Amino acid sequence: MGEQPIYSTRAHVFQIDPNTKKNWLPTSKHAVTVSYFYDSTRNVYRIISLDGTKAIINSTISPNMTFTKTSQKFGQWADSRANTVYGLGFSTEHHLSKFAEKFAEYKEAARLAKEKSQEKMEMATSPSQESPAGELSSPLTPVTPPMENINGTDEICDTTPNSDSRPEPAQNALAFAHSPAMTKHWEAELEALKGNNAKLTAALLESTANVKQWKQQLAAYQEEAERLHKRVTELECQSNQTPAIKSQKTELNQTIEELESTLRDKEEEMEKLKEELENMNDLMEQKDTLTQKLEETELRSRVLEEQLAGAEQRLEENQEEQESFRKSLRTLLELLDGKIFELTELRDTLARLIEEAS
Repeated sequence: MGEQPIYSTRAHVFQIDPNTKKNWLPTSKHAVTVSYFYDSTRNVYRIISLDGTKAIINSTISPNMTFTKTSQKFGQWADSRANTVYGLGFSTEHHLSKFAEKFAEYKEAARLAKEKSQEKMEMATSPSQESPAGELSSPLTPVTPPMENINGTDEICDTTPNSDSRPEPAQNALAFAHSPAMTKHWEAELEALKGNNAKLTAALLESTANVKQWKQQLAAYQEEAERLHKRVTELECQSNQTPAIKSQKTELNQTIEELESTLRDKEEEMEKLKEELENMNDLMEQKDTLTQKLEETELRSRVLEEQLAGAEQRLEENQEEQESFRKSLRTLLELLDGKIFELTELRDTLARLIEEAS
């Protein structure tokens, strides 16, 4: 069935400023439809929003993502693949809560689908006692969630983010914490495939050498069988057969049967070698796929490290600004205390003057 929408709502769409990483930039002039899509062939959930024909949101949901409510009508999440942070402004708090619930639901579904896929891959790549390599089973396909109605309105959201809004550092730190574990997992998978590949390559080389030798032996056996058949025919044509000739004929027939049995065994071994060669090609494809995934994971890890460093720097700047603000407040309080003391003295002086004048 391909990719189908499973839940839709309306909201104002924003993206974080890529230069400052602090301010929100509106990507739509009015509220647009924001939909969750499910791809049943790849077990993938995505958030997609179009403004006319332009895709302003195309974010694949991963188990490491977190949707954060920053106000009653505004929420955000970071997409490390797109290297940006998306923000949504809703018309009501109910719409925001519903969107957050669906985000958590589909995030959990993506995590379960990923775990099942990894379990199937581990079972397929682990060596078996009965066969040299097994076929990979495709991941289990979960049931497509039902389509829900569109909610929300076209009203302008009254919670448009200001210039002080910024992504939460804890969100980037959470995604970064899961990335090394994924890297180690794919490295272990790759090492296991390399070991199996080395074993199969050695077995293939040995089998190839044996096949050449067996072909030579087979040709020799065929020539010997033809010669023995001719010999049997010559002996049968002789009119005065003796017991010795009959015994020789029996021995020749037994030898022919043994050669034919050996020939059948060699043909079966050649078939097995062909199957092993096909299995080795499948493992090579799996190794290439895991290598590519490992490179992608390393790239995402570097991106998350940069985001975490930026978040820590912004946190330090905020702390310095707050400390400077506190110092300014203390100075202002001291000045106010001095002014209040002077006013008190002035009032007392005026009161004495009034008493003296009266």
